[in-house]
Amino acid sequence: MGFRILGTGSAVPERVLTNDDLSTMVETSDEWITTRVGVHERRVAVTETTASLAAEASRRALEMSGVSAEELDLILCATITADNVCPTAAGEVQRLLGARCPAFDINSACSGFLFALETAAGFFARGTVKKALVIGAERISKILDWTDRSTCVIFGDGAGAAVLGASEEDHYLASELGTAGGADVIHIPAYEGNSPFRTQPVNERPPVIFMAGQETFRFAVGAMTEHIRSMAEKIGVTPAGIDFVVPHQANLRIIAMASKKLDIPMERFIVNIESTGNISSASVPAALDEANRAGRLKPGDLVALVAFGGGLSSAGALIRW
Repeated sequence: MGFRILGTGSAVPERVLTNDDLSTMVETSDEWITTRVGVHERRVAVTETTASLAAEASRRALEMSGVSAEELDLILCATITADNVCPTAAGEVQRLLGARCPAFDINSACSGFLFALETAAGFFARGTVKKALVIGAERISKILDWTDRSTCVIFGDGAGAAVLGASEEDHYLASELGTAGGADVIHIPAYEGNSPFRTQPVNERPPVIFMAGQETFRFAVGAMTEHIRSMAEKIGVTPAGIDFVVPHQANLRIIAMASKKLDIPMERFIVNIESTGNISSASVPAALDEANRAGRLKPGDLVALVAFGGGLSSAGALIRW
């Protein structure tokens, strides 16, 4: 038994933070940010939480799919910024929606939504679920160093979700997951607590994002191109046969470089980074929802989802729309 996507949804906070706004906070400019990253503005949470954004995106996905919360058999939420260690973000979404099913979180940074999609595929293959909700939701603004222009200009907050339904004809055609463990390229330390028994290391980092930009760029381009080429080969097509690519929205230059290496025109890449920034695990589902609601995706289209991020992690999926 396989699955297909029945509906998508997304949600962002109300507060818009423009590049001009950021230029009053750190030494930067609209030109500097757009040239190096491709972001014009992003949304940042003021009163919203990771769970509230996830729940709103989920409501919209459920509405599109025609599935009620009571019908869900599983909720998975990919996030690195859950509001609590416990309860999970997925558990909070379950409560907010009024669902009655198992719910748990998955942490694989910006690749998390695709890791969650693969996890859901296992439940469908075993025949233990008929309807599942998969979410990517982040409040990255709470783990940024707002004095570091190399990171604070890149990210935003938001959520994306997809409702999956069991299908005799599997629309989940190929997938790949990758991990290259280590904290040398991207590192987000956890809060260490106040144990009186722990010896604090010298030069201990605070719990905010640290990122080596050039190394991240190289890893991202390589991961995107390798996953797409490999998955296309698995189903007997070339990258040129893919109708749309929904990439992680980390940097417009990364996407453009992948487009060139794969010989897939940029117009086939779903890009919304200019208005969202990098929303980590929410980037792929939010961009997918935007394209879906704009009517860009047609039944039968071959759509590649691809992501990369901290961990280091990377993932890809080929789906038939």
